[in-house]
Amino acid sequence: MGILACASREALEEAAENIGNRPPIEWLRRPHIGLVLVRGRLGGTGNPFNLGEMTVTRCALRLACGTVGLAYVQGRDRRHAELAAIMDALLQKPEKYDAVMLSVIQPLLAKQIERRTLASRKAASTRVDFFTMVRGENPA
Repeated sequence: MGILACASREALEEAAENIGNRPPIEWLRRPHIGLVLVRGRLGGTGNPFNLGEMTVTRCALRLACGTVGLAYVQGRDRRHAELAAIMDALLQKPEKYDAVMLSVIQPLLAKQIERRTLASRKAASTRVDFFTMVRGENPA
């Protein structure tokens, strides 16, 4: 779900074409937009604090075979949430799992890893190492 939620809508549209015909769906909850409260912790272990609110789109659907797919995605993109929910439902079907993993999830994961690596390299190129020099008359 994390890979689907972090992918762009355009990448999901392209991936959806790779899996063939779109399965018939029944909406349990059409895509709708809301806000969620984002909480944080200093250092990952400190007291929780309210960081702010974030826009989220969520939906739930059922395939004709009865499999339910859910999606929560950041932002206001209803189509992104719909595609992510369809992929979630298809991943739960044993006969579709391998095909969806190979044609959708793995390519999306590779793109996300490449994007993170590029961002990491860019940040590393601007890194500055600070050090403190001890003067001779100061005790260490």
